[in-house]
Amino acid sequence: MNSIIRCAGLNKTYAGLDVAVLNGIDFQVDKGEQIAIVGASGSGKSTLLHLLGGLDTPSSGEVALLDNDLNQMTEAKKGQLRNASLGFVYQFHHLLPEFTAIENVAMPLLIRRMEREQALSKARTMLDKVGMSHRVEHMPSELSGGERQRVALARALVTEPAAILADEPTGNLDRVTANQVFDLLVEINAVLNTSLIVVTHDLELASKMQKQYKLEDGKLIQFSS
Repeated sequence: MNSIIRCAGLNKTYAGLDVAVLNGIDFQVDKGEQIAIVGASGSGKSTLLHLLGGLDTPSSGEVALLDNDLNQMTEAKKGQLRNASLGFVYQFHHLLPEFTAIENVAMPLLIRRMEREQALSKARTMLDKVGMSHRVEHMPSELSGGERQRVALARALVTEPAAILADEPTGNLDRVTANQVFDLLVEINAVLNTSLIVVTHDLELASKMQKQYKLEDGKLIQFSS
């Protein structure tokens, strides 16, 4: 199976809006692909990412994750599939403030009911991959913005997902740190062969990806940077 995520005829309209946010989108992400999605604020980039990740329901159309039609699954089954197959990274790290870096990274594994020591071991290995082995016992409040985002990336990767969905993952960082985090995303994609879909307003960062798409007037259009 080559397709990780696939959508067909995807539409999304919110109550009270005359114009569809997403209008008939056909899109596929294959194993190991690097894809950037750009567009103006309010164009529907985050909405599209949420639909691809099964976090929202389309008005019409189909979204399939690893050939599983998300429309035909219960919320519980979708949650299990997400936990097993996807990692999410957001503009704001969403780390749990009362837990250490290693505990935050281990959390998706603990949710799976993995034995605690095994989960912490995997979390430590992933923190090492993102250059955070020296900060494993620190609380989020003790980390810089770039460090917190690296921990969030480790958390997204610890389950060895088929795809990472990243929504403005560098939008809250200064340019130097943003470049470091983005380069790390691309490097890990290459090493682990995990598909990478990044929503960003930053055309410079988007140009580093294998494919670029622009979301405009509800349509997703591929372009070359």
